[in-house]
Amino acid sequence: MDMKKVVTFKTLLILGLSLAAISCKKSTSSKNTSRATGWQINDREGGFQYNTRFEEQETAPGLVFIEGGTFTMGRVQDDVMHDWNNTPNQQHVQSFYMDETEVTNVMYLEYLDWIKRVYPPTDENFRAIYHGALPDTLVWRNRLGFNEIMTENYLRHPGYAEYPVVGVSWIQAVEFANWRSDRVGEMALQKAGYTKRGSHLTDVSADATFNIDTYINAPTMTYGGNEEVINPDSGRNRNAQVDADGNPVNIYAKRESGIIPLKYRLPTEAEWEYAALGLSEIRSYNVYRGRKKYPWDGQYTRAGKRRIRGDQLANFKQGKGDYGGIAGWSDDGADITNEVKSYDPNDYGLYDMAGNVAEWVADVYRPIVDDEFNDFNYFRGNVYTKNAIDEEGQVKVVTPEDVVYDTLSTGKLVARNLPGEILQVPVDEDETYLRTNFDRSNQINFRDGDKRSSRFFESFDEDGEGDASADTKLMYNSPRHRVERDSLGNLIREHDKDNNRTSLINDNVRVYKGGSWKDREYWLDPAQRRYYPEDMATDYIGFRCAMSRVGSKTKRKNKTKN
Repeated sequence: MDMKKVVTFKTLLILGLSLAAISCKKSTSSKNTSRATGWQINDREGGFQYNTRFEEQETAPGLVFIEGGTFTMGRVQDDVMHDWNNTPNQQHVQSFYMDETEVTNVMYLEYLDWIKRVYPPTDENFRAIYHGALPDTLVWRNRLGFNEIMTENYLRHPGYAEYPVVGVSWIQAVEFANWRSDRVGEMALQKAGYTKRGSHLTDVSADATFNIDTYINAPTMTYGGNEEVINPDSGRNRNAQVDADGNPVNIYAKRESGIIPLKYRLPTEAEWEYAALGLSEIRSYNVYRGRKKYPWDGQYTRAGKRRIRGDQLANFKQGKGDYGGIAGWSDDGADITNEVKSYDPNDYGLYDMAGNVAEWVADVYRPIVDDEFNDFNYFRGNVYTKNAIDEEGQVKVVTPEDVVYDTLSTGKLVARNLPGEILQVPVDEDETYLRTNFDRSNQINFRDGDKRSSRFFESFDEDGEGDASADTKLMYNSPRHRVERDSLGNLIREHDKDNNRTSLINDNVRVYKGGSWKDREYWLDPAQRRYYPEDMATDYIGFRCAMSRVGSKTKRKNKTKN
């Protein structure tokens, strides 16, 4: 064989491998080079800062991943109650995360402990903050039942630590989710070196708290502007930089960093129902068409496996006076609620999506799901707000003196905002002018229940109230009670005793889903939906949190790097 040809072939092979290596190296480093300008991203000398190494949203504490998709929302079984409020319709839900269990007593007690430390109820200015967060333990009382043992012990006794918290209103559940968001975000910044280690225990007070939105919009105003916390010593802060003169320049984490977690929230009704059905593994035709009746596979509530054959797969009321079977062989292992994870999870890894306690979801209740207008991430209850801006162009951060309290229909006081948060105001014409996707701040009544939806629109006066005769013809003609406090703090109640009221549906009733320990089997179907006032609580409604997902629809466990 000609040696020159051999040498030439080897030379070309080496050259090709070298070019391939250079090409791969260029591809890897190109993430830090802008395809728009050719400038270097994350240049230490300044310029655009961005996390070019972000790969996957980290699963936050307590959550499991739910891959989104299409499903038949609503009930296709017999509607024996004749409510006609869950007509089947096709919906698509984006991927998201959800708590694997309901929020437990010990989780909620951690929240109460934080509130008590930061806003001590011994201080007259903060007493209502703590009292407004307390669950209503009196929900256990029954005029013809002996339930004082639960009234006194269910929330705080270690024997009930891992039982789902109850006596929590929808409003309180939302506030818990907000608190949880801030605490998880606070810890993420500590781990990344952006804030002082241990500051969540040693440097927090009513005048110095952490809020995610405040940190993103005005980081120097978190922790009351405590430089020691928000700008830890440069020797420990691996994010610190220096200017041309060698002086330290602190870098605050932004959304572009990918470090700040997304917020916890209540799941939407569509998300909750989709997650409860557990459609990840079962891809049969009947499931896709909405024929799946329970979070588990099959049409029955009893286990078919030989070892546990006959046992119930969820905790619910099995009959008149039967909340858990006979002594010695308990069908579901409980009489009231049960410890979380006592029953097998569904295919998404979610526990108690049927039975134990029913659960609050984010939606305002309406009998009809308007799938004709929207079939993607359906939700009714949007109220759009924006950050309040002061005369100097800075965001307004709530101080302890600025806290506003609302009086609920029960007479209970709750804090509308907490110190350290950014004051929110409704969006106005600056955001809505010439928009086609929304035209006002409050969108709860869009295409349903507002005066424009009524055939008696002409009967309304300028305030939208109408005269007495027209008032009886409103789509949702619910009682209008007035509960407020006078200047001395005395409670003033004015109950609406109008006999012409025709409904309990209004903008302050929220959907709750799933059967509970107090419900019959009928309510275990994830499609079932009921409503309850957002400021009231019961002994059978709890909640769990959810979190949106950013990026890809599918969670890729073994993502290859370019």
